[in-house]
Amino acid sequence: MKNKAVLVFLFSCLAAGGFFALGQFLPDEIAQREQWEKFLETADIVKSELIGEGVTKPWKLYLKKGDIEKKAAWKNPEKRRGDFVDSWKYEIAAYRLDKLIGLNMVPITIEREFEVKKGTFKKGALSLWADSKYNLLDVMEKNIPIPKAALKQTDDTKYIARFWDSLIANDDRTQENFRYTEDWRTIIIDHSRAFRFSGEYKKKLINGANGIKRKDDGGPYLILRVPRALYEKVMALDFGRIKQAVGPYLTDEEVEAIVARLPLIKNEIAAMIKLYGEDKVLYEK
Repeated sequence: MKNKAVLVFLFSCLAAGGFFALGQFLPDEIAQREQWEKFLETADIVKSELIGEGVTKPWKLYLKKGDIEKKAAWKNPEKRRGDFVDSWKYEIAAYRLDKLIGLNMVPITIEREFEVKKGTFKKGALSLWADSKYNLLDVMEKNIPIPKAALKQTDDTKYIARFWDSLIANDDRTQENFRYTEDWRTIIIDHSRAFRFSGEYKKKLINGANGIKRKDDGGPYLILRVPRALYEKVMALDFGRIKQAVGPYLTDEEVEAIVARLPLIKNEIAAMIKLYGEDKVLYEK
């Protein structure tokens, strides 16, 4: 019955023009997001420990409600670092925007208070733990072979992630927060340094032919292809739709910066189409 329900859900989404990023969260996981959001909000914290990685000093929380036990990551940075802001609110905004455009790559994330020390509660972002087997750094440093059957999938998601990071001005995508599940689905974590809104990030994309981010040899991180459905959903965004989705977790200025990047994305994709052809750059799922 569960498999049948998943198939019905998947068919209804496809019939409505829905979109699933290749190799990301599965249809049943997406269908259950509201349930897991409520779980994160209400489950008891039975154990907590510092993860011990990253400058934001995240915590691993062990949650339990009834017979259900899950792990989650909690963080609460709120600090200006040079010319950008490091904020826990961006984690929630990223998840909400992911849902709006159907990216389906960002783990479920909600706001929740946590007792960081006895009697001291702080607000932060709580994300359902991303179960993964490898991160991209592991794959590269340990020469872990990607199965032939998964090569196209992992390659496609690389470009989808570049497209996503360009939309949200995430200049801090590391190899460690690019995660692969055992069956080589891709999950991306850590967005607390995204949503940059200074002048540079409204005039240029993070990735692309003229992108801010460059390789060691000076070359660009191109966005060679993206699913047409994802591209069209992003192109349909406007200030009102974004603001309604992200709520209080982005300022008007941060939302305006996203809107300012939309024509840049359109021009970037148009340039790739001119070089490689529309069917190669905007593909059907």
